Amino acid sequence: MESGEDALVEAIKAKRWREVEGLSPRRRALCEVAEKLSAHPTRMTEADWRPLRGLGFDDQACLEVGHVVGLFNYLTRLADGFGLQLDAGVRRAAETGVALRRKG
Repeated sequence: MESGEDALVEAIKAKRWREVEGLSPRRRALCEVAEKLSAHPTRMTEADWRPLRGLGFDDQACLEVGHVVGLFNYLTRLADGFGLQLDAGVRRAAETGVALRRKG
């Protein structure tokens, strides 16, 4: 990951992303939308999208953000619901930051 990315990922996991220093306005707006859309989707209003729109996100870009957030929520809920566990190689890659390599 790029410099500082590990800290942001860990802060998001711990629900402390607001404490990350130097978070760009774009990343802050994306985190705000992702958090609310994930936790309280029925409470989303046009005002929640304004920070992204102020950064140049049009309808298509906002829709793509919503799709990405929705897909991640769907996939993690599905995996959790079926009790899926990461295999040893994936777990090791997640813990060490060393990318998986294809065999062959």
